[in-house]
Amino acid sequence: MEARARRRPQLRLLLLLLLCGGCPRVGGCNETRMLEKLPRCGKAFADMMHKVDVWKWCNLSEFIVYYESFTNCTEVETNVVGCYWPNPLAQGFITGVHRQFFANCTVDRTHWEDPPDEVLIPLIAVPVLLTVAMAGLVVWRSKRPEQLL
Repeated sequence: MEARARRRPQLRLLLLLLLCGGCPRVGGCNETRMLEKLPRCGKAFADMMHKVDVWKWCNLSEFIVYYESFTNCTEVETNVVGCYWPNPLAQGFITGVHRQFFANCTVDRTHWEDPPDEVLIPLIAVPVLLTVAMAGLVVWRSKRPEQLL
């Protein structure tokens, strides 16, 4: 029964998205209303994220379902008030949520360096010389009369 109750908001969001995702923007974008509605998505996401251990917040596989729900919520709420998604205001809100939860997540990037010249020069020279030699062989062979090797 509890799982059913958790799925209802997601089903409601999906239904709203399907029904209103292609709706024409008659009244234009109501940015004020959008900024009033988006914090609900942020609060729901925060509530779900507090179920995840803080040290797992940088591991996307631990909360991907919650993040998908958050993304769907922001998209639906933005569309409901007649705005396109994404837009600069919605992106600003999402960025704020990222700062709140993922500020301490760093990407460990490997610092790549060129190999030493003793390795690099042969790695460049050998294919170049082989290409020139093969082209020369093809030209030389095409100028010779037909004979078996």
